[in-house]
Amino acid sequence: MIEICNVTKEFTKEISKNKKLKFLADNNISFEAHEGEVLGILGPNGAGKTTLLRMCAGIMEPSSGEVKIDNLSYKNDDIEIKKKISFLSGNTKLYKDISPYELLEMCALYYGMEKEKIDKRIKVVSKRFNLDSFLHQRIENLSTGQMQRVNIARCVVHNPKYYIFDEATSGLDIISSKTILDFIKEEKKADKGILYSTHYMEEAENICDRVVLIHHGEVIKEGTPKSIIKETNTTNLRDAFFVLIGGETNE
Repeated sequence: MIEICNVTKEFTKEISKNKKLKFLADNNISFEAHEGEVLGILGPNGAGKTTLLRMCAGIMEPSSGEVKIDNLSYKNDDIEIKKKISFLSGNTKLYKDISPYELLEMCALYYGMEKEKIDKRIKVVSKRFNLDSFLHQRIENLSTGQMQRVNIARCVVHNPKYYIFDEATSGLDIISSKTILDFIKEEKKADKGILYSTHYMEEAENICDRVVLIHHGEVIKEGTPKSIIKETNTTNLRDAFFVLIGGETNE
């Protein structure tokens, strides 16, 4: 289980040479994400989703509060936690001068996989994502769709327990997006836990078991898509969000 316990992240922005402004990207956020479910982290651009998920992935430290994964904390168990998770964002870049095979091998070694098992694991992952035809080509020569499949394979190679996806389908065409969404549904069936951030409300309705709606760094509602839609007397999550913030003019 992933536990977000009263997490706050404060940043300082330099306004001028002698003036600095402190602001909260995320403010006192708490929720739990369980194995075998897709938990959506939803909100518009600038809501605090990326900062929150970077703290969940151990890339950033909270200013206060704590992230715990399977009752482990980053402060004491950083390496152990990172073996359990995988992080993918919409702007994740790949090394262009190596092949998909070399990238997957590097990732497997990074996560501490036994060398004699790596080749077999790469073959399994390559077959699953149909990489065989370009597995040994340079990544810079791949199409956008091929790169995205390699990116997902990179997340899978060490067989993580939890996936953290930050706007993973942003800017992708419909085929590439479907590849990611189908993968998420498969991993959910395998009892993996998935944190899924998006500002595409319709996409979230289709894939998420529960959602956490965030606005200006604060949680404004948590529940199933159906329960939130029913409670706000709307027909979709997009309209429900606007009801919860008091209308479109406030956005």
